Amino acid sequence: MSPELGTRDDAHARWVAVLDQLEHDAGPSADDVTGGAWVEPTGLGPIPRGLVGRASRLLAAQRDRITDLEAGRRSAGEHLGALRAVDATREPRGSVYLDASA
Repeated sequence: MSPELGTRDDAHARWVAVLDQLEHDAGPSADDVTGGAWVEPTGLGPIPRGLVGRASRLLAAQRDRITDLEAGRRSAGEHLGALRAVDATREPRGSVYLDASA
């Protein structure tokens, strides 16, 4: 095997590992993940042509997930606003002040 071919195979394997991890992190169990911040991999070089389609599908899935998360965040904010509005209209029940001087 030529050194160039080995390097190409190594680069392909590194890209496959990165895409595998990204797919795992974005998968159905992503809500259960409590890991730290994502760290951009270094030293990968250009993506191999054979993996471009997979990376494009993963990017589209990540964008869909972002859209879903933003919609959920907006909905939660609206619900919280509604709860705060209801709470603000309630009149206090019972004593509001306590006369401790008597």
